[in-house]
Amino acid sequence: MTFSLVARCVETGMFGMAISSSSPAVAARCAYARAEIGAVASQNITDPTLGPKTLDHMAQGLSAPEAVSAVVADAAHVQYRQLLAVDAMGRTSVHSGSNVLGNWNEAQGVDVASGGNLLDNDGVPAAIVTGFETAQGHMGDRLIAAMRAGLAAGGEAGPVHSAGLLLVDKVSWPVAELRCDWTQECPIEAIATAWEVYKPQLDDYVRRALDPSEAPSYGVPGDR
Repeated sequence: MTFSLVARCVETGMFGMAISSSSPAVAARCAYARAEIGAVASQNITDPTLGPKTLDHMAQGLSAPEAVSAVVADAAHVQYRQLLAVDAMGRTSVHSGSNVLGNWNEAQGVDVASGGNLLDNDGVPAAIVTGFETAQGHMGDRLIAAMRAGLAAGGEAGPVHSAGLLLVDKVSWPVAELRCDWTQECPIEAIATAWEVYKPQLDDYVRRALDPSEAPSYGVPGDR
């Protein structure tokens, strides 16, 4: 019911992930990232505990492949799970259990991994990886480009209704966490529109959190 990617920006060290599904509020259950540690997607009959556990292992020094292997070794019902991870060195890993739903596949590149289930065709994850690797610009732009490439390659077998984009960078909270939890239109385009609005303000929101006295004005009625 899902296709996604986890990725690292080699230039900035920023981590991100993007995801879409026919299920509602997919990003609420499946999207995980931690600044300077990595990004994880836990999907397909989702166990939301697997994302934080994988990040914890990477924070303790394990590589993405080692962390995924450790989580899979200890978790129950792993045959139903898909787990994707990228670490601070750009190493990636994907676990896809034997009971992953429908037509599923995975793909990995440098600094990026993609996986999906109930896919229209086997080529969707590879298209997502290529979309990320060939895109230019901000990490958020590249994640959107990758998801659009996956959708253009076929996406999920049926229509998708929710999507999310998550970015972390240096501070302990997400610098962007954009979600479309349900729509009859294209949730990926909804996220893309939200990103275009949020992107110019991203750094300002971080500055406001760190030092409001040095932050730019809010630019809304009533602000002086």
